[in-house]
Amino acid sequence: MKRRIGSLLLAGVFLSLVLVIQAAAQTDRILIPAGTPEDHELQAISNEPDAAKKLAMYRDFVQKYSSNQAALTYADWQISQAYQSAGDLKQALDFGDKALAGSPHNLDILVSQGNIAQQAKDNARLMSYVAKGGAVCNSIERQPKPEGMSDSDFKRQIEEDKNDAKNDCDFLQSAGFNVIAGEESAKNRMAYIEQYSVAFPDSKFQDQVSNYAMYTLGPGQMNDQARLFTYGEKMLVANPNSLPALLLLAGAYVDDARPGSSAKATTYAQRAITVAKADEPDADRPRKISAGVAHSIVGYADIKEDKTATAIPELKSAVELLKGQDAQQYSIALYRLGFAYAKLNKVSEARDVLTEAAKIQGPVQAMSQDLLTKVNAARAKGK
Repeated sequence: MKRRIGSLLLAGVFLSLVLVIQAAAQTDRILIPAGTPEDHELQAISNEPDAAKKLAMYRDFVQKYSSNQAALTYADWQISQAYQSAGDLKQALDFGDKALAGSPHNLDILVSQGNIAQQAKDNARLMSYVAKGGAVCNSIERQPKPEGMSDSDFKRQIEEDKNDAKNDCDFLQSAGFNVIAGEESAKNRMAYIEQYSVAFPDSKFQDQVSNYAMYTLGPGQMNDQARLFTYGEKMLVANPNSLPALLLLAGAYVDDARPGSSAKATTYAQRAITVAKADEPDADRPRKISAGVAHSIVGYADIKEDKTATAIPELKSAVELLKGQDAQQYSIALYRLGFAYAKLNKVSEARDVLTEAAKIQGPVQAMSQDLLTKVNAARAKGK
């Protein structure tokens, strides 16, 4: 298992005095050999109980071993942590960045800097560490197999590396999402979303991040539909089977008035249905919701293309998948189904589904009630 170099030093264990980029992990590790002058001085510094004296000793160490990149990187990192403990977060970040410059793919330092940036409420700096850390986390699975290593050993090594990095990657992933969720500026939020989606294309928060992107780029915020399409396409480049990206693009295109947009919406939604595999026995709630939303979008696109009869089975599938899973999306599918029935003069069917839709609080409740009133009036007239 990976052990932090700080812990190694405090335990009196010293290894190699070179900055090593391990081929197996694609991450930087600072290693210190036993018996060197640097080793002895670092032991003495770590044993110093007075914080001010310890900081001064590290500063002297930096001056003395300025030509040794590994020693310099480690000392800068320790000075950063000392300043953090003292409450001087600006100095802590500055020295941590010096350490990071000497070991740019070091997850330990990236997480340390992320913690300090959180404490300093410096979101821009925190997101830069998230972006760099995401690149390191993603590199683990993409690393080339070392010459002479068997496939089975290589596969086992990757799993070990992923397990070693899991806590660090989880921290950076969560920290970045929290920045997005808490950012009030639409411009800054979207910049963070774009950084985050590249850093963690398969994030466990990607559904929520996509929702933030749609909200941020939509009416009332930035109202930038072109950027919304660009963002979704970038997500698909990173992960062609990304359900959030497919649904994001399908939803954006189905609301776009330009010619050909409904057809594009259908294409993306049908891809989402294929990826979700909601009809398989192991399909979980998110997959069923994704497939339900996709069927709802296909049905809505068919209505816009005057293919109302074709829309009904799609919308019925959506209603079936979304019932008991997602109340808001369920109500939207019900409204669309009710609209389709009404358009085909199937008044009784329209009345049934709209009555149910009108009971659900949300964005289409008023629309459902209004359409239900019209359907009831038409029924009363015998139409």
